[in-house]
Amino acid sequence: MSTDYKRLTEFLLAEGIDRVEHSQKTYLAHLVGLWRLMEAHGCNEELCRAGMFHSIYGTELFQGFKLPFERRGEIRGLIGERAERLAYLNCAMDRAAFDRAVAKGTEPFLYRDRVTGEEVALPREDFDDLCRIHLLDWLEQAPRSRHGWGYRRTAYRALAERLGGNALATYDRVFGAEPNG
Repeated sequence: MSTDYKRLTEFLLAEGIDRVEHSQKTYLAHLVGLWRLMEAHGCNEELCRAGMFHSIYGTELFQGFKLPFERRGEIRGLIGERAERLAYLNCAMDRAAFDRAVAKGTEPFLYRDRVTGEEVALPREDFDDLCRIHLLDWLEQAPRSRHGWGYRRTAYRALAERLGGNALATYDRVFGAEPNG
């Protein structure tokens, strides 16, 4: 892991995330697990940074820890402009609209910001990277999640199929371990 990883972890520790519960672990343990899973999937450091901060402002589902949006500039300075934008997009995602864009599968990839209500067309690279972050986040925690194996299962399968390759293999491996699955 890079020196960036250590610096980012120190920032998160200073924010107290090691004391926040998340999917039968600490929030920090989940984020470290996600970084490692993203690295194993060949994600570059920029994308790993976005993954590590994927829920820094809270998400539609996770509100256990969140920094105010007023700190976006600080986070941008810490992890980089594109990584922060991807992290913000994951946080502000209207999941139903995102699922529709994945199911449609073709451009324009319309994204609805649940915070501002704005709908924007994402470039393919951003949309695919957002798909990757969102899927790997779930695959890292699904076996421990209180939401159960069936939570948005069709949507996550569609993400895995869209990304293919290692993402689909990881989805199959994770869900192949489902008790009585």
